Amino acid sequence: MTAPACEAASVPATLLTVDLPDPVRDALGERLASLPGPGRDIDWLMTRYLQVFAQLPTPVLQQLLDFGRHADTPGVGHLRNAPVDPRLPQTPGDGGPSADKTTFVAEGVLLGLSGLLGEPVGFTTEKNGQLVHDVVPVPGGAMSQTNQGSSVFLNFHNDIVHDASGRYDLASPDFLVLSCLRADHDGVAGTYYADARDICRALDPATLEVLRSPLFRMNAPGSYIRDVARGAEVFSDPVPMISGPESSPEVSAAANGIRADGARARDALDRLQQACRAVAHEVFLRPGEALLINNRKGLHARSPFTARYDGRDRWLQRTYVRRSQWPIRHRAVPGSRRLH
Repeated sequence: MTAPACEAASVPATLLTVDLPDPVRDALGERLASLPGPGRDIDWLMTRYLQVFAQLPTPVLQQLLDFGRHADTPGVGHLRNAPVDPRLPQTPGDGGPSADKTTFVAEGVLLGLSGLLGEPVGFTTEKNGQLVHDVVPVPGGAMSQTNQGSSVFLNFHNDIVHDASGRYDLASPDFLVLSCLRADHDGVAGTYYADARDICRALDPATLEVLRSPLFRMNAPGSYIRDVARGAEVFSDPVPMISGPESSPEVSAAANGIRADGARARDALDRLQQACRAVAHEVFLRPGEALLINNRKGLHARSPFTARYDGRDRWLQRTYVRRSQWPIRHRAVPGSRRLH
């Protein structure tokens, strides 16, 4: 039986754009500047961020909340004119946090937005379990399909988590938030988002039928391969790439490689990536801008750019967000907020 094409959602799959008025930006920045950086008492700090962001104008606050809680809303949101730190140290060169950063407005924007979508989570196999990830080019990872890369196109993917169950999508984040502290030197690094609803509309029914079949094995994230598996590939159980109702499909794709079972599956995988490029939204992030990414409704990618490793390279911060941590409670690290 041939699978029907995905139907249009009640709200078109589009890009949500939220512009903060200057007075709102300034008031938000003043409140965030008074708070410390992420430390030991993260629950207290997330509570304070909630109090601060609750003072946004009601229409703005509702847009952000609705983005996270409804199935038919856009899969990606672009927040502009957010407050920034008064000055930045050099971009970290090793992929880790900067020891020289003394103000934490950027972290407040990142975690405050995350708290409106759910609860930020840290996995020990990604950035050592930190809640705030510094996404910067690293010389040794320039050609990799990871957040350290720069020289190659980072394929359309969603962020997945290795899981002993063989399903890498179950424990994965529901959302990502990406906030820009510093753009790349040439301003050419684009971030792309392809919504599953648009992808499905761009594909023929026969290709969709294959993509909805368990014919694909996802490779574990590059960080897991590098830090845990000692360079060995670790593939998931066979899974479909598209699942769920036709009006609100979920799509899964590993950046670090997908093993397709048979010629039809390999052809469908190629067609999926082509469809992503055809329907994707393109955003060139600048300081004071953030992307809210639904990690289940669509796939994201990044264009190549030239890294100079001179302390002025592109610098984003990222969080992983879950609507509920209850389904992944078995991954909790005793005595901490981190997850295996």
